[in-house]
Amino acid sequence: MQKEIELAIAPERIEDDNYILIQGSKALKINDERIKGFKIRKRSIDARSRHVVFRARIIFFIDEEPINEVFETHFKSVHNAQPVLIIGAGPAGLFAALQCLEKGLKPIIVERGKAVQDRRRDLAKLNREGIVDEDSNYCFGEGGAGTYSDGKLYTRSDKRGDVEKVLQLFVAHGANEDILVNARPHIGTNKLPHIIQDIRETIIAHGGEVIFEQRVVDINTENNQVTGVTLAGGRQLKSNHVIVATGHSARDIFELFRTKNWLLEAKAFALGVRIEHPQEIIDQAQYHCEVRSEHLPPAYYSLVEQVNGRGVFSFCMCPGGVIAPCSTADNEIVVNGWSPSKRNNPHANSGTVIQINLEDVPGSESDPFALLDFQREIEKRAFEAGGGKMVAPAQRMIDFVEGRISKDLPENSYKPGTVSADLSQVLPKFVYEALRGALPIFGKKMKGYYTNEAILVAVESRTSSPVRIPRDKLSLQHPEIKGLYPCAEGAGYAGGIISAAIDGMNCANAIN
Repeated sequence: MQKEIELAIAPERIEDDNYILIQGSKALKINDERIKGFKIRKRSIDARSRHVVFRARIIFFIDEEPINEVFETHFKSVHNAQPVLIIGAGPAGLFAALQCLEKGLKPIIVERGKAVQDRRRDLAKLNREGIVDEDSNYCFGEGGAGTYSDGKLYTRSDKRGDVEKVLQLFVAHGANEDILVNARPHIGTNKLPHIIQDIRETIIAHGGEVIFEQRVVDINTENNQVTGVTLAGGRQLKSNHVIVATGHSARDIFELFRTKNWLLEAKAFALGVRIEHPQEIIDQAQYHCEVRSEHLPPAYYSLVEQVNGRGVFSFCMCPGGVIAPCSTADNEIVVNGWSPSKRNNPHANSGTVIQINLEDVPGSESDPFALLDFQREIEKRAFEAGGGKMVAPAQRMIDFVEGRISKDLPENSYKPGTVSADLSQVLPKFVYEALRGALPIFGKKMKGYYTNEAILVAVESRTSSPVRIPRDKLSLQHPEIKGLYPCAEGAGYAGGIISAAIDGMNCANAIN
């Protein structure tokens, strides 16, 4: 017999199996000798009171031995199978390829950037010298944007597909099994590259192909049917099925669609800043303590507020993290955040953003590029305010709200460097005003948040794509081009590693 119950467990006891067994027997009102084992199904931190606890959903095995569930993959040998071209080796492209292996289709991934390990040198150069390789950076390269910008696996996308299967596939390729039970699973930028490499090796071992450092310059069609793609060097790959999984920053793909007069749409996105605090401030506020217990992870927060009818919200919060330069061209500043697996850096950062709607930008209803052009303009403003070499404009929090340029800036994690600037001259007026109104309110919600020890770094602008590539809801194909599958973040149908992976699998499943 199996019984599932929820237990509140003190942080210092969460790894104590004997204690959990005893607490389970008490809650179930049975002799502990009858419990043959248990399995934690899900756990999360409850910090609502001064006594912080883990809340764990636990399955207890009563009078029967525990069942060791084994996750099995069903990948076929596809060396001579029907090819499917996948543009982009981010989570959508990689998981589309894995799903192709299950279906007996041969995935051929074309990635403009470098293999995951080779990206490191370009990222180091970007951080150290402020030089952007437009094909190999935090956004482009094997693994996509999530590989070197955190590896958070939190999602609300369980209705879109099989979240558990995605997590199991990550575990099968080397991720810690904790991601199967933690409410906010996280792999970490230091560990994800090895997992991505193992996924690639699985694809190749079963007959798939992965082509690096090749940009797709054309998607070939005949009578509105996809026939393949053309690469920058002139090489052509043929297939009647092309999955476009290029990510939210592949603006050249949107331009390709425009030159072909294929249907595109403007899409709402969010824009704002990265806000960084000393991690100890967040720990003290969330855990109601002076010093965080060694048994608790660095604290997380989620904040939202309405200001002048606009939602201001935290996004992609990185405890113990780093702010990273995520520009894809030399004349723009884009920032994002990431954390290593241990989340042991001294700072905590989060995007704090405002939704940009079609009505905010004139012409968006008729021009699918209006919001992208708006996004690009703000990124150029940030670059100019920073003075070049990826130096980012920044301001202390209270200085920002009170409208004065900071005399100096606190120590922070953004390696290319920050310069004191008036962010009201960088951000759109309605974004600036919404942020200015929300931050003191956030300070009332979370003790210590509203402080000049916090720094605002501009600009956080690649939260999602400002362009949508439309598709049919059932076939997942572009409404004008048969065999063309717009996919995940770059097409406007996902917002993170898990949702992108699910969408990639869904697109692969849509291929007959």
